[in-house]
Amino acid sequence: MAESRHPYAARTAVIATMHRKEEAVAPALMSTLGLIVTSAPGLDTDQLGTFSGEIPRDGAMLDVALRKARLGMSAAGVPLGLASEGSFGPHPAIPYIPAGMELLVFVNEERGIVVAESLITEKTNYDHLVISPGEASDAFLQKIGFPTHGLIVRPNEGEVASALAKGIVDPDRLRRAIETAAAASSDGRARMETDMRAHFNPTRMRSLAILAERLAQRLARQCPACGAPGFGRTGSRAGLLCETCGTPTELVVAEILGCPACDYTEERLRGDGLQRAPAQHCPLCNP
Repeated sequence: MAESRHPYAARTAVIATMHRKEEAVAPALMSTLGLIVTSAPGLDTDQLGTFSGEIPRDGAMLDVALRKARLGMSAAGVPLGLASEGSFGPHPAIPYIPAGMELLVFVNEERGIVVAESLITEKTNYDHLVISPGEASDAFLQKIGFPTHGLIVRPNEGEVASALAKGIVDPDRLRRAIETAAAASSDGRARMETDMRAHFNPTRMRSLAILAERLAQRLARQCPACGAPGFGRTGSRAGLLCETCGTPTELVVAEILGCPACDYTEERLRGDGLQRAPAQHCPLCNP
């Protein structure tokens, strides 16, 4: 248990979710800070966007997460709030493999503090399969972890909402959903895709738990100048010099750490001890 002197010990924060994300997020914040995390019953976060696409997400992940957090805070009547957003697709550095991008934000309206942590993970079951009724799909279902991981089924072509089924974890319901979606599709086929909502996706729940631990550790660090919780990495400075010719490269020299409440910042040299950039990263030695 965190020491009682931490500013968030025994305080309550609400996480804005319809998908039981508190199960993944609450333990780390309680064990590290003593912060109690609860959900706001009846909150409709789908109004800000859905994974299945019938309601598009309007804005960048951070903007939507902040709107979601404040929606929960308003509903619960508390000044501390949390929210997460996820995005899934090709890995930003290795485009031929899928990846998940998770963002978790903490908002303290009392002090005007926003702290955000993110995670890019290759541990995701994000995938889809276009299929006709009766066509074999055992390999795909095994790969994505069905039925412990849920599925979404929709028409492959045409209006998404015309035959959209979510949270499918039963083989009979899956068969019926494929038949219904295929009948509504202009090409006679259905699209099965992984349900990325947290309560239907244990793999995503594990990623959120890892991210919650990262946020908890960040909030445990208080600013050397003003004492506000949340001191941590806010950026980086590139320009590590080439080991051969001394030309600045795009590799990071130092991390920039900052406070969410005041202007205090400091730099720390990269943690791996690398002092010169390999020539392969140099714009002159390896143009």
